Amino acid sequence: MDVNTLAWSVLLLPLIVAATILLGLKRWSGLSSLVSTGSALLTLAFCIMLAADGDKAVDTASYPWIDLAEHLTITIGFQLDGLSRGMMLIVTSIGFLVHLFSLGYMKDDAGKSRYFAALSLFMFSMTGIVLADNFVMMFIFWELVGVSSYLLIGHWFEKASAADAAKKAFLTNRIGDFGFMAGILLVWVLTGSIYFEEIKTAVGGVANVGLLNIAVLCVFCGAIGKSAQLPLHIWLPDAMEGPTPVSALIHAATMVAAGVFMLARVVFLIEAADMAATVITWIGALTALVAALMALQQNDIKRILAYSTLSQLGYMVMAQGMGQTGSDAGMFHLYTHAFFKALLFLGAGAVIYACHHEQDIWKMGGLRKKLPITFTTFALGTAALIAVPFTSGFWSKEAILETALHEKLYGPYVLAMIVAFLTPFYMTRLVIVAFFGKHRTKDADHAHEVGPIMWVPLVILAVMAALSAYGFISSPLLARGHADPGHLFSHFGLTAILSLTGLVVGVGAAIFLYKGKSKDPLSIPLFRDKFYLDELYLGMVRLFQDSVAAFLDFVDRFVIDPLVARFPAGLALGAGSVLRVFQVGNVQSYAFFFGVAVIALILFLIL
Repeated sequence: MDVNTLAWSVLLLPLIVAATILLGLKRWSGLSSLVSTGSALLTLAFCIMLAADGDKAVDTASYPWIDLAEHLTITIGFQLDGLSRGMMLIVTSIGFLVHLFSLGYMKDDAGKSRYFAALSLFMFSMTGIVLADNFVMMFIFWELVGVSSYLLIGHWFEKASAADAAKKAFLTNRIGDFGFMAGILLVWVLTGSIYFEEIKTAVGGVANVGLLNIAVLCVFCGAIGKSAQLPLHIWLPDAMEGPTPVSALIHAATMVAAGVFMLARVVFLIEAADMAATVITWIGALTALVAALMALQQNDIKRILAYSTLSQLGYMVMAQGMGQTGSDAGMFHLYTHAFFKALLFLGAGAVIYACHHEQDIWKMGGLRKKLPITFTTFALGTAALIAVPFTSGFWSKEAILETALHEKLYGPYVLAMIVAFLTPFYMTRLVIVAFFGKHRTKDADHAHEVGPIMWVPLVILAVMAALSAYGFISSPLLARGHADPGHLFSHFGLTAILSLTGLVVGVGAAIFLYKGKSKDPLSIPLFRDKFYLDELYLGMVRLFQDSVAAFLDFVDRFVIDPLVARFPAGLALGAGSVLRVFQVGNVQSYAFFFGVAVIALILFLIL
């Protein structure tokens, strides 16, 4: 199979499967799940075959779509290079494991066929973003990812909270996507092209640097929405209302990673716009810090991981503002994060499943002995997330911090270091409260290990969480970085010292505070209530919505209703009343009106 056929197969197979399930297999949920999972495995195999060419760029056939003569020509085509191949491997590998895990997690769900159809549609949408060779094609699939996430987050739409979370995610992303669309138009105006390679060539000749900075910031708005950066981060924690495998898919390698991937794809634009690059770096750093502080006081196991995702995405976005070196480090962290965060979410799903869908960590406890496989794999994922030396997360996080220090970005560097202390603290808190101590509820006491269909993906991801940063795994997977123990020991400097200090202090403080506790000894309402940002947004919505509603009510009552509705109706009624006098059906009256009219006509002619 040639490269062109492989690429189109990777893109279209999930779409065909989604359509087949919805149109023909919806009644047979077991068959639907197997077809969807099989297609995910086949897509992964195709991506492995595509990765055989390594970083080498390969030309593929493109097909015309819109042709506006000399002004704009849009095609549907692919950009196959090391960046897209590596991202495709991440998307399809995590996607397949999520499908596999879902076979067990969703086996009794009433909407099982609909769920797997939405998963396949999600895979189609994400692969389109990764493969796109131009902004317009990327934007189309960008919106499809939004639709897919809406369907998956709101899968249990009978629950008001799930339906609201789906709407919140969809609407919040539309704000960022409007800016993204404006940025695409500005880039087209400045460079005369929507194709990434052509833009890369033309961007050096752009004279209006101020407008270029605005264009890059508008493009960055898309990443703010998809990758949940401040201030559009509010949708991601609520996305936990969807099934847990959906959380793993959204938080690990697909939707939230799309923003980071898009920035990496257009890093040449960021390098040409210094002011925009600075803004991107600071927003990433601030998001990492604020999200980590929020995670300190959350009790829902999935929400803790959600805020952890926000924080790690902040690291990745911060790196994208540092130029090509930082972008490579950010993509390296995206790559390692995909495995250990998917592991943590699926592990949380196993815990929730075993505890009869209980999600509050303070209603768990003692699960270490009840769920030995889940605990071991979850602990490995936690070690990678908190950057324990020689795990995958350690190498990628250090790469970002080293780049920030090398670029003399001391402000973001300090914020990132604070996060390096907070992450071990809140993740150790989660592990101690949920897995150690005594059982706090009957659900925890009666928990038992999940079946192989669920723990096998956990084991695979645990191996990747520990080893994915090393060259013998990362190089075949085209990761934009790899572990370098020699560099660590030969350049054991400020970054390594501060990171290890933050790790030890964070873990130690969490053990000291939470070991043996049955309730949270800390109470920080500001962090627990997420800096009241949701309430602020709600207040703004109500203020503007109520104000606009009151104004429109006034206009409707006193302007539109009298002038548009009542006045024409009254005019027609009055005219009818007057004309009715002349339609009485009496011959003598008609003769009288005729005489009056003749006299009036004579007087008019005389005068």
